[in-house]
Amino acid sequence: MTTIADAAALRTRFEDAGEGHVFAFWDDLSVPERDMLVSDLAAIRVESLPEQRKLVASDTADHAEYSTIEPPCVVPRDAVTGSQRDAGAALIAEGRVAPFTVAGGQGTRLGFDGPKGSFRISPVRDKPLFQLFAESILATERRYRCELTWYIMTSPINHADTVAFFRGNRFFGLDDDRVRFFQQGVMPSFSPDGRILLAERHRVALSPDGHGGSLLALAETGTLADMAARGIEHISYFQVDNPLVHCLDPAFIGLHATTDSEMSSKAVSKADDRERVGNFVMADGKLRVIEYSDLPDGLATARDAGGHRTYDAGSIAIHVISRAFIERLTADRRRFGLPWHRANKKVPCIDVETGHLVAPAEPNAVKLEAFIFDALPLANNPVVLETAREEEFSPVKNATGVDSVETARRDMSRRAAAWIERAGGDVPRDANGSPQYTYEISSLAALDSDQLAERTPLRLTPDAQGRVYIDGLP
Repeated sequence: MTTIADAAALRTRFEDAGEGHVFAFWDDLSVPERDMLVSDLAAIRVESLPEQRKLVASDTADHAEYSTIEPPCVVPRDAVTGSQRDAGAALIAEGRVAPFTVAGGQGTRLGFDGPKGSFRISPVRDKPLFQLFAESILATERRYRCELTWYIMTSPINHADTVAFFRGNRFFGLDDDRVRFFQQGVMPSFSPDGRILLAERHRVALSPDGHGGSLLALAETGTLADMAARGIEHISYFQVDNPLVHCLDPAFIGLHATTDSEMSSKAVSKADDRERVGNFVMADGKLRVIEYSDLPDGLATARDAGGHRTYDAGSIAIHVISRAFIERLTADRRRFGLPWHRANKKVPCIDVETGHLVAPAEPNAVKLEAFIFDALPLANNPVVLETAREEEFSPVKNATGVDSVETARRDMSRRAAAWIERAGGDVPRDANGSPQYTYEISSLAALDSDQLAERTPLRLTPDAQGRVYIDGLP
């Protein structure tokens, strides 16, 4: 329960910041409502409000202008040496790498009521995304005879449901003490003149602060300190919507560590000139990501002498980040190292003069969020590693169409079929070259096609529905 002293101190801070209107209805609120308002306000970084208000009121596009933009240097996957891969494997075996999943979203766009990570996606066993990652981490522990700690960033809207989901599934075989949850930070929505908006008389209009805010949340929740205490030096970052991700890739981790990179990224060849992924570029001599919507048409369609797309390195939100780098970025939390991006949105809100709810027909608010890739130009020796789309990237963002449930399940089955063939198994295909059956391989059976080849013989008899599942049993 909120004390009078706590509320008075918070009110003074917001009044000093020019946002005292958030207490406009205080005298009419019940005790529970006051507690909810104070809880919302306590989540806001008051000391950052003056700078954020300037950005909001500027009413200018937030994408930067660069003097020079050139293609980036991308390391081919087959250029990673055996010694680099061994170095990555050693870091995993020593427990100095932690998988980190950004999982603050709901499954709304999928027509699913719950945390996106609990959405069932695998093509044969219908496993949820969280289970796929958990089994990959458990298989990695078994492969390298180590103990790993998995960090999962939730949000205020799905934290309780996410934790309950893991408990209800007994953490999918992982040690519950080594699955660590923490919540993403939030940002208030602002009016165009920089005033914080109220969603209700006792609630602030809050929204997540973007995937870049994960770095700030790592510091503010004590998670970085927990990592340091456990001897973790590198963080394997991935988002919850990609069922093909390799949660801990020794080649990628080894490349990152042996090049003294503070932040490394994976890239795929773009599906088309305007694919909705960020573009890796060298802008003013720094490695950066330019959003697909901000890349000039002349660059998006440019071709080299051989007819290949010049700007072809698409970002897939897979990174390895050094813990010490995040500590440096977040050392002064009043001046967070990443820039805030503004977006105009429609946000229902309370008119503080009348107390009435306003349901806008046009954008009436500005939201601010940070992007993880904005850390790249701040990092020493950032590296981009090429990888194959069919091996590591098929996000499930939409119910239908591009990057959908259907395409993700299709691509999971296709990857499994390719692994089976590389391991010496037979995959019947139709006239178009597509597998005739639906395939799924548990990570507990194999983390890659090389490990699958060690299992002999492969049991590939389809069930009555034409499905083949390879489990982790001997």
